[in-house]
Amino acid sequence: MKIKFLQAFNGDSFWISFLENDKPRNIIIDGGTGDTYKSTSNVKGDFHKVIEKIREDKQFIDLLVLTHFDDDHIGGTLRWLNKDKDASKIIKKVWFNSGKEIAKKFEGDENKDLDITIVDGADDFHTSPGQGIKFEKYLRDNNLWEGKIIEQGSEYRLFGLNFKILSPNYQKLDNLLKLYEKQKDYFTSGDDYDFQTSLKDFIEEEKRPSFKFEEDKSVPNGSSIAFIMECEDQSYLFLGDAHPSVVIEGLTKFSYTKDNPLNVFFMKVSHHGSKYNTSKELLEIINTDRYLISSNATKHGLPNKRTLARIINNNPNAFIFFNYDLKDTIFSDQDWKDYLSFRSKMQNEF
Repeated sequence: MKIKFLQAFNGDSFWISFLENDKPRNIIIDGGTGDTYKSTSNVKGDFHKVIEKIREDKQFIDLLVLTHFDDDHIGGTLRWLNKDKDASKIIKKVWFNSGKEIAKKFEGDENKDLDITIVDGADDFHTSPGQGIKFEKYLRDNNLWEGKIIEQGSEYRLFGLNFKILSPNYQKLDNLLKLYEKQKDYFTSGDDYDFQTSLKDFIEEEKRPSFKFEEDKSVPNGSSIAFIMECEDQSYLFLGDAHPSVVIEGLTKFSYTKDNPLNVFFMKVSHHGSKYNTSKELLEIINTDRYLISSNATKHGLPNKRTLARIINNNPNAFIFFNYDLKDTIFSDQDWKDYLSFRSKMQNEF
């Protein structure tokens, strides 16, 4: 199995390729921002290159996971569908929690801000209804989607892999239906970069009894699909932008606790390393030395160095991987002297 950690600007995008009984399989988790597919000046991004490679090899995207509605996760996928009339021919199955299906589940009114339209040639993430085909109709017309809600506690067996869904839960789906507003940033939009503070200062601060963890309040992030992917004797943790309390709740449903931690090859750290999405309690349930941060450090002050300090305090042997060259930007010479065991580098494939 190869897992490619795409350069998705300030977003997320992963390509997983493997063989199932000698048959090639491909899973894509999110498509990053629009430019991860192709920029408005026609520069091809990593997501576009992956699609070209899959096509050249006469393969398919066996599963496309759209974790949630934020532009930095779904924007590249929508730009691809808008620009490429043959996109549906290489997609086999989609996981996507649509506003229409959530409204059916809760027997409530639809939230029109959750509408997505596929518009021929468009660059924009959201486009006004009536100009193209509704996303749900596009998926159904092309037999890509069952309309099933992907939610906490569910388990799926696909392509010889096992998926355990940790997020979203019932409440976060309900919040998405009732509270979502198009393109609204909730909690991290005004944050500055905290790279000048030392790891030691963050760790010492969080040891004080007065320190209180604050959780992400973003409505779309709360609805993010997060899961454990199990392949034979190895597991991987993909957290999207999920809220830590929801992930902990999901882990508990699968009998993982501090005393019975989840062992994974790596943890894709939630929400680009935001300090609001990785708590001490969450880290204590996950046993790994590899932590992946998807961010080019151009938006929302992410990643937060405070999160990295929290990871290193929990696991002094942590190996922190970035998909951009951020190691020397974030960590100081003093950080390396204070904490001798942790490691960090840019790496795009596992």
